[in-house]
Amino acid sequence: MAAFGVMLADDTAIQAQLRVKRRIFFVSACMLLSLPLVRLLLTGTLIPSLALVQLLWSLSYVLLGVCMGKGVLAPWLAGTLAAVVCVPAVTAIIHITGGPASPYFVTIVCAPLIIALFAPDSRLPTRVAFVGMLGAVVVLNVLAGVPPRAFLYQALVFGCVGAFGLYGGRTYRRLRDAEKMAQEQRLSALEQLAESERLRLRAERERAEVERLVLVGQLASGVAHEVNNPLAFVKSNLHYLERELLDADGAENKAELRELLDETRQGVLRIQQIVTDLRRFAREGHTSTEPSSPSEAIEEARRLASVHLRSLGEVTLDITPGLPEVSLGQRHLVQVLVNLLLNAADAVEEAVPPRRAHISVRAQRVEGGVRLEVEDNGTGIPLEALPRLFEPFFTTKPPGKGSGLGLALCHEYVCRAGGTLTAENRPEGGARFVLTLKEVAETASAA
Repeated sequence: MAAFGVMLADDTAIQAQLRVKRRIFFVSACMLLSLPLVRLLLTGTLIPSLALVQLLWSLSYVLLGVCMGKGVLAPWLAGTLAAVVCVPAVTAIIHITGGPASPYFVTIVCAPLIIALFAPDSRLPTRVAFVGMLGAVVVLNVLAGVPPRAFLYQALVFGCVGAFGLYGGRTYRRLRDAEKMAQEQRLSALEQLAESERLRLRAERERAEVERLVLVGQLASGVAHEVNNPLAFVKSNLHYLERELLDADGAENKAELRELLDETRQGVLRIQQIVTDLRRFAREGHTSTEPSSPSEAIEEARRLASVHLRSLGEVTLDITPGLPEVSLGQRHLVQVLVNLLLNAADAVEEAVPPRRAHISVRAQRVEGGVRLEVEDNGTGIPLEALPRLFEPFFTTKPPGKGSGLGLALCHEYVCRAGGTLTAENRPEGGARFVLTLKEVAETASAA
């Protein structure tokens, strides 16, 4: 795609150059046609032979411009033919108007400079004009009977001036090549920048996916226990129901059976909820950027984390009713909260002396948004680790237990949504993570 864009840009540049070169031929032809008219207006006289040469010269340039514009002649060939026409035409005009004594004699030295305008990107036309100019000086002086020694210095001076035309064309070509190279380098740099951005976004997605799968792996360690418990009493209840249905004969027995059915239904729903939460959390796909409900996200995060936390301690919730929706997407908010809950559980598990985890989640409305706090009763965060806590790949966990990406990604998600995520130590012990998010109405009005 990038190569096609470069080819298209090159083709556009070539067409623009052709139009400019064709315009030069047409403008030059118009100027040549105006010369006899100007002479007639100023002097009241007209030299037929001079006007004929100028007319033929003008028509030849029109023809060259048309042929080059239609692609019949390449620009370098059209420029060379312009030189072939220009030098004899100028020579004829000078010869008609008095030879070396003609007022037009000085124009012969301009031939290389004029041709450099027609084909500045080609050496051949300017060289042809340069050689033709020197030859014309010699021919005109010989036809006028001027001794060679008399016009040798004149030819040398004209040759030096003509050399400027050659050097000017060469300088232009170098500048054009340098500009073209700079343009190619800019396009290459832009292409590399775009590729780098694509790779960065892909690496970011892969990094987020790895961290999410790490969380899924942590949660999966408690799934067997969480599923086995409901399954155990479901199987036991079903076995009991099967036995009791054979001889159920009283209202008391029917009430007991109804209670067992309700208990069994609750166990099945619990298993279904665990599987649903895990499948939704582990599912691949684009992250939703729609607003999320903090209350629902906290409940879902607590259910997900419970498969890991149940054996370690308890999670208490203190949620203010009627919290507004916030700008962070539901999936990311759940991931942030699950990460904070699991980190809190790990912090308490590593505490010395051992203790049962008491993790609390509070959510309340504040000015412009929602404030969430996750607290634990662990040993807190080392003071030297606090400034680097949200750096990628930095972790205080033992080797092999933490990736160092969890908190970094949480911080990134929250900041992108216009919120903040900070950490501090509680005076009574343990750590506290404070998450503030803007409510959707606030974000929309600011935009």
